Amino acid sequence: MTLRHLQIFLAVVDAGNMTRASEALFIAQPTVSQAIAELEKHYGVKLFDRLSRRLYLTGPGKVLLGYARHVINLLGEMDQAIEAESASGNLRVGATLTIGTCLLPDFLTAFGDQYPQVRVEASIRNTRDIEQLVIRNELDLALVEGSITSQDILVQPFMADHLVLACGLKHPFFNIDRPIPLHALDDQSFIVREQGSGTRELFAHTMSLQQIPWKIAWEAISSDAMVQAAVNGLGIAVLSSRLIAAPLSSGALRTIQVEGLDLVRALSLVHHKNKYLTPAMHALIAMILKAGDEKDRPLRNGPYGK
Repeated sequence: MTLRHLQIFLAVVDAGNMTRASEALFIAQPTVSQAIAELEKHYGVKLFDRLSRRLYLTGPGKVLLGYARHVINLLGEMDQAIEAESASGNLRVGATLTIGTCLLPDFLTAFGDQYPQVRVEASIRNTRDIEQLVIRNELDLALVEGSITSQDILVQPFMADHLVLACGLKHPFFNIDRPIPLHALDDQSFIVREQGSGTRELFAHTMSLQQIPWKIAWEAISSDAMVQAAVNGLGIAVLSSRLIAAPLSSGALRTIQVEGLDLVRALSLVHHKNKYLTPAMHALIAMILKAGDEKDRPLRNGPYGK
């Protein structure tokens, strides 16, 4: 006995005969007859008396009718509840530091204005930690600035980001108005993010490719700490240009132009390849992709389309 048997049974009751029930269900009459026969065989009872070409419910048929309507109605309520939950419910979003500081608040504010019924939980971690949280299904979606290594995670670049080298008044590079040669960075002390950060990964990889030796003067998980360290002359900070707009405009920091050094990366939207995407998740994904800079459209070749 299946739900389909109950649906056919209810259609026969409501229609009064099997011909009209088959028409209402858009199925052949023999299929209706077979379903009723299978129900009767399953319970070992007669569900209908057939008198003068009409069907009349028997006692067992009336009992089944009450339960059948309840089951089918409950199934409809279940469908509605699941649909409502997928359109609301909770949404767990992760982001790395630069994105979590400069972009995610605006994304989630705009999303909340359009979907106030969705409760969003945000977590700011480095790329390595975010990757593990996505793999363990502790995050639904995430925005990262570093590279993802797991083959189980889908990655969609959505915006470009530029890293800059910045120093404070006490650093000897502060008063240099022209681009400096790459070798001038040899053995300089740098203020960098912690291991596992996308910012640290890109900078270290680039310096290695260029065969430029460098030293760590300060390692931090906070952009504010890095800015203050640079302002106080403790080294050259390596940060997204998005994070230092205020100290640059105030004159507390200055960017260092280096010949042949271009630290550009893609900010990416990620989720597990087997993740079921609810309507709320699809809506946030669409909003983030739309927010990508127009000049970054060539980056958008990934699992969410172009």
